[in-house]
Amino acid sequence: MTITIKEVTNRRLLRKFVNFPFKLYKGNPNWIPTLRSDAMNTLRKDKNPAFAFCRAKYWLAYKDGKIAGRIAGIINPRYQERWGNAYARFGWIDFIDDDQISRALLAKVEEWAQEQGMQAVHGPLGFTDMDPEAMLVEGFDEMGTLIGIYNYSYYRTHMENAGYVKDTDWVEFEIKVPAGGVEKIRKLAEIVEERYHLHYLDAKNKKELLLYARQLFELLDETYQHLYGVTPLSQEQIDAYITQYLGFLSPEFVPIILDETNKMVAFGIAMPSLSQALRKSKGRLFPLGFLYLLHALRKNDKGDLCLIAVRKDFQGKGVNSMLMTRLLDVFTRMGITSVESNPELEDNINVQAQWKHFGFRQHKRRRVFIKNMKN
Repeated sequence: MTITIKEVTNRRLLRKFVNFPFKLYKGNPNWIPTLRSDAMNTLRKDKNPAFAFCRAKYWLAYKDGKIAGRIAGIINPRYQERWGNAYARFGWIDFIDDDQISRALLAKVEEWAQEQGMQAVHGPLGFTDMDPEAMLVEGFDEMGTLIGIYNYSYYRTHMENAGYVKDTDWVEFEIKVPAGGVEKIRKLAEIVEERYHLHYLDAKNKKELLLYARQLFELLDETYQHLYGVTPLSQEQIDAYITQYLGFLSPEFVPIILDETNKMVAFGIAMPSLSQALRKSKGRLFPLGFLYLLHALRKNDKGDLCLIAVRKDFQGKGVNSMLMTRLLDVFTRMGITSVESNPELEDNINVQAQWKHFGFRQHKRRRVFIKNMKN
């Protein structure tokens, strides 16, 4: 048996890097592919604005001449500036169930990280908090989502065998959407709206929604900056995310709450689930992939909760009830009967307390691992 680790140094190898999971998870009903074009753009130095300050390398593992694994190594100086940690990141990690393959991949990232003066490696993480992150450690028989990473159950054992330990966990919930909403939440929303003189942004179209996009990202940075691994975004990154995400979402799935001066107080981002559409598309927009995605956006019984943020001076005042009321109404109109919460830090009790008003179950857990190294 021959194992070879090869650095990705050209577009041809990068395509193989992106395409490897499609072979590894072929036939797995719970793995959800990303769009190959999006993955390529994220990993290309000439496409991703993060490369203005990030450094990254990618490697493929070959076993007897066939690709058997992949991994990315990333160093984000803005993470070091905000958190004071000399940590490198690993991401985009996939491998067959072969301990020699996984160890060789991780060892390559560790070697590179030490050469760059890093003291530890943690992941899976992307360039920013907007990239998929954290390895699935519970919920392997649950369908994945656009936002979350799916991986085989053996990954965790390989990480632990290679000396990696838990750094933090996220949990995820499936939440049932009650017909007609929740009266207690609706009444609270009305009280909060009147007491604090708040109002909804009634965007008639995407153009009106995009006028508030920059405020949205400013609020996101303000409220998420203390959460694990979050780094500030450049203006170029914000512009790219606005195009990539907000450009295709219907305004009704992005409730925004404003104060008397029309400054943003809170926002939520949800969407119809794209999981089944992405499976059918096999990660390609053409020739039929975009039709599957359009159909999922218009007709669906499942949804994803992506982000919720509330301005610091309004936290703990019930503003979330306004967001939930608006989203529940949208879900009901569309026929969505259940939603995925997507990852929440396991100690984020305030967010998880919201689900007590619904039928829910905690069905997934994902983890960021860390390994400290001796220089």
